[in-house]
Amino acid sequence: MLEREAVEALAPEADGYYVDATFGRGGHTALLLEALGREGRVLAIDRDPAAVAAGRTRFAGESRLALVHAPFADLAALVPAHSAGHACRGILFDLGVSSPQLDEPARGFSFRADGPLDMRMDPTRGQAVSAWLARASVDEIREVIATYGEERFARRVAQAIVAERERAPLERTRQLAEVVARAVRTREPGKHPATRTFQALRMYINDEPGQLERGLAAALEALAPGGRLAVISFHSLEDRLVKRFIERHSRLDPALAELPSVPPHLAPRLRRIGRKIRPQKAELARNPRARSALLRVAEKIA
Repeated sequence: MLEREAVEALAPEADGYYVDATFGRGGHTALLLEALGREGRVLAIDRDPAAVAAGRTRFAGESRLALVHAPFADLAALVPAHSAGHACRGILFDLGVSSPQLDEPARGFSFRADGPLDMRMDPTRGQAVSAWLARASVDEIREVIATYGEERFARRVAQAIVAERERAPLERTRQLAEVVARAVRTREPGKHPATRTFQALRMYINDEPGQLERGLAAALEALAPGGRLAVISFHSLEDRLVKRFIERHSRLDPALAELPSVPPHLAPRLRRIGRKIRPQKAELARNPRARSALLRVAEKIA
């Protein structure tokens, strides 16, 4: 989704060093490698060990690629560790859950097929959604669903979840989807009533907003002057975080506007490149999941 647009927005140079912070199944990485010459390098990162394993098979023998199992919040340490002295010319984020994760019932991300209620992007760390729901209070569940899912029936959903777990442990995706469907009064056109709840629980259990805030801050430090940041988001909460981050680092504090010179550490560090980009109709026809995708691009100021 927006793969070519995102890679083109980085304006890759043949001998440049670039970071694909959300490797997935390697679509962006493949396009970056196509754009680079023999001296170019790509660091690809993913917190999902299944994605890393698939990537090492797909790109076996590709000497220009370093593929690392890690969260992108660790960019500040990962980029210099794998740069071999190269300046970082671009960093790309493709946020949210990947299609392989959604399509594998055993991962527990989807309500369309029954599977264990897990949703961890890295199954080797943290707790599954089922474990958190087993002990969270009504108010905690309501807050997560309202904040990360923007679900207006969040309290009804939370109350229904707690009532269900008193009857039987909530351990399967279909079980949770049915509980939510009974609690949500109206359906949005084309959406399952559990869409917002599943989204919220996934974002919370993986600390996606926190990871994004730390990842963006680390990316700004890791980029060389003139290097570009490209971020694809699928959810309004994520897009707001990205938009505000770019705006915050692109504007001079009005209180400093009258100074004859601005101290370097207070000067803007980014400039926005173009307007937000949405998928073309042809891509939407091929992939309806792309309908909510947005691309924002910024460049680090020298």
